Amino acid sequence: MSLPIPNLDDRRFQDLVDDAKRMVQQRCAEWTDHNVSDPGVTLIETFAFMTDELLYRLNRVPDRMYVTFLDLLGVTLHPPTPARVDVTAWLSAPPEETVALPAGAEVATLRTERDNAVVFGTTRDLAMPPRELRHVFVQAADGEPVSRDSELSLGTEFPCFAEQPAYDDALLLGLDDAAPSCAVAFRFSCQVQGVGVDPTAPPLAWEAWDGAAWIGCEVDRDDTGGLNREGDVIVHLPRTHTASLIANQRAGWVRCRAVPAIEGYPFYSSSPTISSAVAFTVGGTVEAVHAEVIEDEVLGMSEGVPGQVFRLAHGPVVSDGRELGLEVAAGGGWERWREVDSFAGCDADDSVFRVDRATGDVQFGPAVREPEGGLRMYGAVPAKGAPLRVRSYRVGGGPTGNVSAGLVRVLRTTVPGIDRVENRRAAIGGVAAETVEEAKLRGPLALRTRDRAVTAEDYDQLARSAAPQVARVRTVPASSAEEAGGVRVLLVPAAPADADGRLRFEDLVPTPETLQAVTDFIEERRTVGARVVVEPPFYQGVTVVATLVARLRAVPEELQREALLALNRYYSPLAGGPDGTGWPFGRPVQAGEVYAVLQRLAGTELVEDVALFGADPITGKRGQATQRIDLDRNALTFSFDHRIRVVSGG
Repeated sequence: MSLPIPNLDDRRFQDLVDDAKRMVQQRCAEWTDHNVSDPGVTLIETFAFMTDELLYRLNRVPDRMYVTFLDLLGVTLHPPTPARVDVTAWLSAPPEETVALPAGAEVATLRTERDNAVVFGTTRDLAMPPRELRHVFVQAADGEPVSRDSELSLGTEFPCFAEQPAYDDALLLGLDDAAPSCAVAFRFSCQVQGVGVDPTAPPLAWEAWDGAAWIGCEVDRDDTGGLNREGDVIVHLPRTHTASLIANQRAGWVRCRAVPAIEGYPFYSSSPTISSAVAFTVGGTVEAVHAEVIEDEVLGMSEGVPGQVFRLAHGPVVSDGRELGLEVAAGGGWERWREVDSFAGCDADDSVFRVDRATGDVQFGPAVREPEGGLRMYGAVPAKGAPLRVRSYRVGGGPTGNVSAGLVRVLRTTVPGIDRVENRRAAIGGVAAETVEEAKLRGPLALRTRDRAVTAEDYDQLARSAAPQVARVRTVPASSAEEAGGVRVLLVPAAPADADGRLRFEDLVPTPETLQAVTDFIEERRTVGARVVVEPPFYQGVTVVATLVARLRAVPEELQREALLALNRYYSPLAGGPDGTGWPFGRPVQAGEVYAVLQRLAGTELVEDVALFGADPITGKRGQATQRIDLDRNALTFSFDHRIRVVSGG
């Protein structure tokens, strides 16, 4: 509990008026009319109001002194964090040569009368090369791949799974080369043979080989109804897609695998058949960040004295883990200086500078008078008259970049061959700049940590400082002699939910940049001998299968939607759990809680049956039905494809 801060003068407006009236009685006894209608009382109230304003400002002095003390301790405001979004560029036609979207290309939302456009810049080059299908193999769940290239070339029908389909039967499709980050369309000619499945949700998983494992792919569209009719399947390949050897054939491999259907939903009773198949590139996906790039900005001329401060023309500066590219003219060229967090430990010949990203101030090392009387330089001083420039930096960030799915539609950088762009998922990670009030709360925590990681709370605080876009942090210290010296820092990034409350599993995994930023930040502050691993927690997928009896006038479809929304929210690692602050680490999942969640819905007459299934969010495999799922003490839940059946009551 913080110490109470007393007011320097605790009198308020009415206290001042009452004091003045008492003085009137003592010094001017003949003035007896003290009603508010008296002109003299009006003057008293006027001066009391003005004095009350002065006392308010006086009482703010302790707050100002508190902020000044924090500034002396080196507590600065956190700059805004930029939102990031995956942007898909769709081609106007299958390319004949590689179409490239360069790094730094600008995409934006539409500008309206009320809102300005929100601009994003791509973080890397995106190459979309032409691709075609070279090989087709069929592999039974427990067998070797069998080539179907000859049937494909002759246009002969062939089954894509075993005669009696089984789980993990696969259709292997080999592209002429890898297509990392590309959207590839597979066009099939199929007959209605794979009967028994729901064509709107066939039990199929599309995966790509990255040289070490099969990685799940997102399917943008499936016109074939589970390989049962002619149409296209558009598959988004991962960035790690690579060409590899399978059955002595080198190709960029993609497979369509039959996966178990959830209880109560059908699986294939016979195999689908294919008579022709082709593939071609239709687009690609690249990450973009909500920030504007400023290049070749001249800061000014050095005065040749220690402690110089220059302000950037734009701000605040985005904290994206990259150093500010500051250069100082020297010897007929440009010398690059190094950015540091603190001048402590720097010598007079170290070409270093410091940046306050919240304000855009660029600071050079000071000169400090030593007890012996001399001056010590904490960093070099640019020569007098030397020009200073910044090669590039990013400005922007904040929650305005957290735009919804489908709003990024404008390609500001013209690239021939690209028809349109879109964000298929909402942008995430945009956090507003820290306010002074928030910094006042953080100050005591920073003072307690003293920029060093010793306790678990220290690691939590430092991880949040390094990555403000992280929603939850949990530090797991060593719990046995074998783990002595080991510390695991678990990060749960902020992620948006869709209209049904569902989270995308990929959004709950921190980006490599976030993991590296937290690792580097803690590495400089950990105790000697501590081994720190920064990673996401383990997510236990949970599938709820339940049957509800609807009330007399309830709409079954609406009740089903409300039930899915309630379950997705309750088992959310970010906003779930009994307190609504995120599912507690290690808390088991029990069927009894599902009954309680569903029974609270207005349209529910009776919760007839509930079964829980443990699921792997990556592979999609589910376990057996149970009434309780135990979690590891450092694991969280993840809602995975709940199934609700609603029957009408009465």
